[in-house]
Amino acid sequence: MNFLAHLYLSYNNEPIMVGNFIADMVRGRQIEKFEDKILRGILIHRAIDAYTDSHPVVELSKARLRSRYRKYAAVLVDLYYDHFLAANWNNYSQVPLNTFVWNSYKIITRHYIILPPRAKRILPAMIAANWLKSYANQEQMRTIFEQMALRTTFESGMEHALTELVEFYPLFKREFEEFFPDLEDFVRKQFF
Repeated sequence: MNFLAHLYLSYNNEPIMVGNFIADMVRGRQIEKFEDKILRGILIHRAIDAYTDSHPVVELSKARLRSRYRKYAAVLVDLYYDHFLAANWNNYSQVPLNTFVWNSYKIITRHYIILPPRAKRILPAMIAANWLKSYANQEQMRTIFEQMALRTTFESGMEHALTELVEFYPLFKREFEEFFPDLEDFVRKQFF
């Protein structure tokens, strides 16, 4: 899952939201500098990723992309799934998406001082372009895929990933709708 899903799966717990947001940017012994509540968010993030990566429905989505995008298939599925969460937000939350997104930005910004350097670089761009809300719009997803392609070390082809999202939209949507309740159930039972 990508940023939006991780923040949503923090269930409005501020330190867990911060930990969930920074988890991919915390390496090795850096983890020791965070207070227990934020550390818990980092660990929840990692459990979400492990659960997602091992889920058979997610594997179907990744398999559809693997021949063209190789190792980046998993990254694209995370982004596709955030798209479906954002585009169908009212099915998952009573809080409007825009309210949730701006509240999330405020919470993370309040903890700016403790963010890892990469998070400090990403956050202003994320807020300025309103990444979390933009996941709901297919055309804005094109821009996200293009930006991701520019950041990859190897030729990823991700700038073309909207093609598969559109072509296989009903399949990816159905897989997301089958998988996401399983993930919510896992997170609630294990951590809340």
